[in-house]
Amino acid sequence: MSHDLNTGGDRGYKRIATEEAFATREQIDVYLRMVKGGTADKGMVSLWGFYATSPSERATQIIDRLLDLGEQRIRHMDETGIDVAVLALTAPGVQPLLDLDEAKGIARRSNDHLAEHVTRYPDRYVGMAAVAPQDPIWSADEIRRCARDLGFKGVQIASHTQGEYLDDPRFDPIFRALADTGQPLYIHPSTPPDSMIGPMLDAGLDGAIFGFGVEAGMHLLRLITRGIFDRYPDLTICVGHMGEALPFWLYRLDFMHQAGVRAQRHDFLKPLNRTIHEYLRRNVMITTSGMAWEPAIKFTMDVLGDDRVMYAMDYPYQYFADEVRTHDNLSIGDAAKKKLMQTNAERVFKL
Repeated sequence: MSHDLNTGGDRGYKRIATEEAFATREQIDVYLRMVKGGTADKGMVSLWGFYATSPSERATQIIDRLLDLGEQRIRHMDETGIDVAVLALTAPGVQPLLDLDEAKGIARRSNDHLAEHVTRYPDRYVGMAAVAPQDPIWSADEIRRCARDLGFKGVQIASHTQGEYLDDPRFDPIFRALADTGQPLYIHPSTPPDSMIGPMLDAGLDGAIFGFGVEAGMHLLRLITRGIFDRYPDLTICVGHMGEALPFWLYRLDFMHQAGVRAQRHDFLKPLNRTIHEYLRRNVMITTSGMAWEPAIKFTMDVLGDDRVMYAMDYPYQYFADEVRTHDNLSIGDAAKKKLMQTNAERVFKL
């Protein structure tokens, strides 16, 4: 242990954790019903068939922590020096639910539940809205309600919705609502859909170890290459886990995307106003959730800029005090470290 972890900014900055999960009992019970009833996709069976049923210490501990928005969570924040947690309904939210009315009801109730606790701990919690992209019009209305009535500061969508991606034009009402409210969209990973999960599942690579990043990174790339930031130039999209590896592929992404456009390889692949690299530097925020690794953090700050990276813990899935210390001990300047730990989040979420 290199130093004590205190809240209050004793190291010259406060720590704002920007990808922190909670769940409701109703949500988990529906997951269990879907797994047991055979209506869950392979990813949900693999992931929530474990977390919601396993007697292992990891599974039971995570469920307990997900469900708690009270004293235990605040105590854990205090013990690791986290001043503020930006909270969102754990993935995959309500997006796998086949009953649309049930999905919308659970999403709305989870937003109200979160709002109650944000009101209880206004200096410690910030809320992000959950939506049901299955109904884009309803989701747009819920984004506006959460911004207007609940004081939420962003929206989280757990990547694909039953195999559909947000670059489909039918989801445009969601982006119009984000533009109207000036809020960021956080694309959180989900297990890959059945159409791509097979080889990962066979090797135990479908979850956070690999499948999450592959699927969520592809989702962001689809949005970029289909022109989301040309249509909504002020939109901010946040992605976790060191950008789901996209910063490390930037040279090749730009080279091959531009080559494909010039060659007119795909009719739908049109020229963009900027390069992929430029969109990442202008419209995308990267969080360090689950990636407390100095080489990766410094590389991403180098290629995207120190105003593009935010701290996240990934509580409760990754809750280790020494990972906080890793960020505190980064060999970067004081101004860059304050941006990473505090002021970038304040800017993006308008805190």
